[in-house]
Amino acid sequence: MATVLVIGSSNTDMVVKTSRFPEPGETILGGDFFMFHGGKGANQAVAAARLGAEVAFICSVGDDLFGRNALSHYQNEGIATQGIQQLKGQASGVALITVNAEGENVIVVAPGANHLLTAEHLLQCKPLLQRASIFLTQLETPLEALAALVAECQKTGQRLILNPAPARALGSNLLDGLFALTPNQTEAALLTGIPVADAAGAEAAGRALLEMGVQNVIITMGGKGAFFMNKSEKWLSRAPVVPVKDTTAAGDVFNGALAVRLAGGDHWKEAVGFAIKAASMAVTRLGAQNSAPFLHEIS
Repeated sequence: MATVLVIGSSNTDMVVKTSRFPEPGETILGGDFFMFHGGKGANQAVAAARLGAEVAFICSVGDDLFGRNALSHYQNEGIATQGIQQLKGQASGVALITVNAEGENVIVVAPGANHLLTAEHLLQCKPLLQRASIFLTQLETPLEALAALVAECQKTGQRLILNPAPARALGSNLLDGLFALTPNQTEAALLTGIPVADAAGAEAAGRALLEMGVQNVIITMGGKGAFFMNKSEKWLSRAPVVPVKDTTAAGDVFNGALAVRLAGGDHWKEAVGFAIKAASMAVTRLGAQNSAPFLHEIS
């Protein structure tokens, strides 16, 4: 079975619905309260596990209620958890989310233990690193750990997919030689300085990223699909028209699905097409990990 190793963040999302946002210093009564498992790393690990891969997850959580609940949840999803460190005296990552009547939200994230994922811990997980068919990571954990992962993959020749979210500038040490980069339009524009509004913009940004040393670029473009480019080919894979309920974690589902199919030996067109199908199904459902489809649901 294909093995996907996800390195990233684990959060608990706490959501309150309210008619309006409070003014500074004001207290208002809200409505419904929801609590979900979140974090981009965790979202991608769950998506990959539901789509048929053998998945291991490396992250940091606190030795608290949220951390214990997260660990149990990942085990229930069939994810290998020996790479998850529980740090005593530390809080797990949480996101406090308020949603108003118009569906707008304000979010405050306390990263907690996510910011304590170190290169040292990563390299202590050698058995997991050696077994992986492909690596998948993001930018919600320290860049020092990412740099160690990039260096390890360059040394061993293993494939690393970097989903550069949330958007931030990256140095050449992280991009030069990278197997695959999967920005959305906003992230691609930040990395290259080139606006990405259509396929022409995606091609220009993709060319710039190839010049930075990235081997394969996949720019996700929401309902327009995904643009792929490497030194020998370029194409746009279109997304189906679906009724959109919630786009939360659609990109995470895309990345998890892409990693699964590449680990299993698919070529780029098949892998990207499958990832688009999975993400398109996710946006028809509410929630982050709750929206991730299972393999049998995708035709």
